[in-house]
Amino acid sequence: MFDPLNKITVDAIIASKNLVERELAAFHFLKLMPNDLILLDRGYPAYWMFNLIISQGADFCARIQRKRWKVVRRFYNSGKKEKIISLPIFSSSMKQRKEMGLDLKSLKLRLIRVELDTGKADILVTTLLDKRMYPHEQFAELYHLRWPVEEDYKTMKKRIEIENFSGKSVLSVYQDFHAKVFPINLTSALVFQTQSVIDNNTQDRLHRYQKNFAQTLSKVKDVIPLLFVRPKNKLSSIISDIHAVVVKTIEPIRPGRKYPRYFNNRSGCFHYCYQPLR
Repeated sequence: MFDPLNKITVDAIIASKNLVERELAAFHFLKLMPNDLILLDRGYPAYWMFNLIISQGADFCARIQRKRWKVVRRFYNSGKKEKIISLPIFSSSMKQRKEMGLDLKSLKLRLIRVELDTGKADILVTTLLDKRMYPHEQFAELYHLRWPVEEDYKTMKKRIEIENFSGKSVLSVYQDFHAKVFPINLTSALVFQTQSVIDNNTQDRLHRYQKNFAQTLSKVKDVIPLLFVRPKNKLSSIISDIHAVVVKTIEPIRPGRKYPRYFNNRSGCFHYCYQPLR
C-alpha cells in the first residue's frame, strides 16, 4: 500500500504465492484510517473488497473492466458520463463477507466514464458520490495519481533488486525484503522538501524538473549507516550534504509522453552464487 503523493510505502507484505493479490490487499486495508482514499487498478474490484474499505470508514476509486458486472456493461453501453448505482452482494463474495464479518447490504456507488485520447473509455467506480464536491472532471487526474505505484514497483524490482535474496530460508527472505523497503522510504522522507528548491532553481526552464530518484537512492544508501552512528549534532550536516547533491541531480518532467507496453515472459532470475557488490 503506497502513498503516491509522498512516495512512501505505507504497508509492505511478502507472502506465499498461494495468496492472491486481493487477499494481500485485504491485509493492507486493515491499516486504513477514516477518510483515506484508496486508488485501485482493474484487477482488484470485488464486492467484498469494496465493503471492507467502506467498513474502515475509507473511500476508494477503482478502475473496473467494463465486462466485469452487468451494471457496468449497461453503463458503458449507455454512453453516459456518470451514474449512481446500487451494487448488490454477489454469491462469489459471500464466503469473504462471512469471514470478515461484513454487513450484508447493497453498496451505493458512482460510475464514472473517462474518455481516453485513443477514443476508448475507462470506467471508474467510486464511493465519492457528491457531484459538487467531486465533479466528473477531476477523476481522470485522480486516477492518474496511481502511476507512482507502478514507478515504485520498477524501483523495487530493477533498482534495488528486491527479488534478489541473500539466502533461501524464510527468515532471510523476510529480512532482505523489509531491509530493501526501508531505504526507499527513508530516501523519500529525507529528500521530500527538495522539490520546492528544484522548482525555484528551474522556474525559467521550459519543463518542470524533479529529482532523479535512482541517483538519489544510490547516494542515500551509502550514508544510511551514518544516520544511526553519528551524533545528533552531525545529522543536519549529513542531510544538508544529501540535499545539495539531490538538487543538482535532476531530470525534466515531460508531460504527455506515452510508449507502447511490451510484455514478455523473461524471468528476472538471480543466482545466489553471484551476489552483487554492496
